[in-house]
Amino acid sequence: MKQTDQQLILACRRGDQSAWELLVNRYQRLIYTIPRRAGLDEDQAADVFQEVFTTLFQKLNEIEQPERLQAWLVTTARRKTWRVIVNTRDSRRRTADDEDDKDELAALPDNAPLADEVMLRLEEQHGVRCAIAQLNERCQKLISFLFYSDETPAYAEIARSLGTSEGSIGPTRARCLEKLLRLLDK
Repeated sequence: MKQTDQQLILACRRGDQSAWELLVNRYQRLIYTIPRRAGLDEDQAADVFQEVFTTLFQKLNEIEQPERLQAWLVTTARRKTWRVIVNTRDSRRRTADDEDDKDELAALPDNAPLADEVMLRLEEQHGVRCAIAQLNERCQKLISFLFYSDETPAYAEIARSLGTSEGSIGPTRARCLEKLLRLLDK
């Protein structure tokens, strides 16, 4: 059974390394995506990611509402992303000539904070990934083949990979999606 954020935070406070790893794995895509969507490069996004989890580690005992961890992490990531954008812009502004400055500012990504709609989508995607991770291995593989492949493989190929018949793919897909919906409704 999947541990809640609150359970993981409490375990982390007791020094449980596996709980910390679960927590980081649960939120790594969501947190890494925030600076990338804001226009930061991979290195800058990795720095933001590391800063977010370093801050979480430092403030682990201060978090009053562990059940709202996701919101705390998203807010922290947005603030740290914004700081990187502002510092990058200010640094470029100080070192560039007036003409070069105009060119560089035009090349910078949009400095506006991420739109709430984009954040909502990122959180929904994270929720779907977490729900898929709770499914059995067969359902995870099937959903990956059907919905996360660049090109959906033929049913014959999927059947071979799952060790089943082509005719069972449709009913299995229906059962897996029902399980997924139940998990998402929780």
